Amino acid sequence: MNMEITDSIIDQLKSLRSDSSSRLLVAIAGAPASGKTTLAHELANSVPHCACVSMDGFHLDNSILEDMNLTDRKGSPETFDLDGFTSTVARLKESKDIYVPIFDRSNERTINCAHLIPKEVQIVVVEGNYLLLNEPGWSELKSFWDFSIFLEIDLSIIERRLLDRWSSYGYASNAIHAKVIHNDLPNAERVTRHRLSADITVSIL
Repeated sequence: MNMEITDSIIDQLKSLRSDSSSRLLVAIAGAPASGKTTLAHELANSVPHCACVSMDGFHLDNSILEDMNLTDRKGSPETFDLDGFTSTVARLKESKDIYVPIFDRSNERTINCAHLIPKEVQIVVVEGNYLLLNEPGWSELKSFWDFSIFLEIDLSIIERRLLDRWSSYGYASNAIHAKVIHNDLPNAERVTRHRLSADITVSIL
């Protein structure tokens, strides 16, 4: 991402923090492989008393997806614990120690209570595909965000990034094609077409 844009966002977060006495929640939404995690960590490392949380920690377990016949759709909105995520986001508004789960992409599993958000943290950057999704249940998340960012990116760039991602994890070429074409790209289109407005929309080239 353009450093000038990143620096501008950092300045805005610092300004928001100075104007508020309560913990702030910042949402970074966008399609898979749009750069949400990278930006979240850049902000957390650049803004004092800032930490990041990923929605990916709320993936339903593979065994549950098998029972629901949703294994091939892992990563779609239906494969997340939305209620659990919403409850955690609500708790994150409170200035206290909160443990959150993380997602281990190397084995496609979530690890519960794996990351601490200390009570001293003043800004929590939450990143995930569906934080601004305009669909029942998901749209209610917007009420939690003090500031929101949407990363807009061409689907051709997303496709290339996703092909590289799954290849780096050792998937066979036919499995990569199936994951990207039949799951990841439809999810990306859903994120892009059915989204609520953000405070900032950043175009990724």
